[in-house]
Amino acid sequence: MATTYVVATDGVHTSVALCDYLDGRVTADDTVHAVNSLRDDDTVGSDAVRDGEDALTAVPARLGAVATVETHQFVRGNEPAEDVLDLVETVEADELVFGMCSTTTTVDCDSVARSLLTNASVPMAVVPLEEA
Repeated sequence: MATTYVVATDGVHTSVALCDYLDGRVTADDTVHAVNSLRDDDTVGSDAVRDGEDALTAVPARLGAVATVETHQFVRGNEPAEDVLDLVETVEADELVFGMCSTTTTVDCDSVARSLLTNASVPMAVVPLEEA
């Protein structure tokens, strides 16, 4: 049975951890949608966009030989969790996979993860992340 995953990443370190989780789980019938979302405001610069692109590139590099992988980068003014949840609904995902910092010192990571945990309508896999 084919499974559609949405993998929410905010960096290469996160992508690697999420791919480690999915390695051995995804099959040739599966589709993985990797998503990186950035707020479209004055704090988002070309470095952040490039870092997001690098994070997305890591997913097909790790899983592309096993499953179909599509990447999505959004820079459009939404909160990251909003973009992720919209993609979950759009692609009719079976599972949402994302990372959560192992400490609460990273407010962004914690608030996005909290929003995904409380608002996702599909099963979720939360991969623990260490501070990079």
